[in-house]
Amino acid sequence: LQLQACGGGLVQPGGSLRLSCAASGFPFDDYAIGWFRQAPGKEREGVSCIGVSDTSTVYADSVKGRFTISRDNAKNTVYLQMDSLKPEDTAIYYCARFFLRTVVAVTTDHLRDENYDYWGQGTQVTVSS
Repeated sequence: LQLQACGGGLVQPGGSLRLSCAASGFPFDDYAIGWFRQAPGKEREGVSCIGVSDTSTVYADSVKGRFTISRDNAKNTVYLQMDSLKPEDTAIYYCARFFLRTVVAVTTDHLRDENYDYWGQGTQVTVSS
């Protein structure tokens, strides 16, 4: 079972990045997937989560209106489109699998990291001029 996050990089404030999380080794379309981030010296923060289809999503208040999560079950991949990036978005971003199968509707409870059982390796996002 594997989750691989990629797409991070250095971007100027106001810019955009799209992160990808490619999954393998489990029935991808049976699981909700979340994105988390951790900045230096800070606790890990839930950013967004998407249910088993793309009809239910949830976002942290800090990214709402700027980030968009989506999934392509045919490609076993979840994306995080990040627009209007701010310096405070600088962090390592991780994707993870929610521990229960067949979660259709997600809420802010799905932004709690203790509910995730498998994690990708992280990708660095740096927003700086």
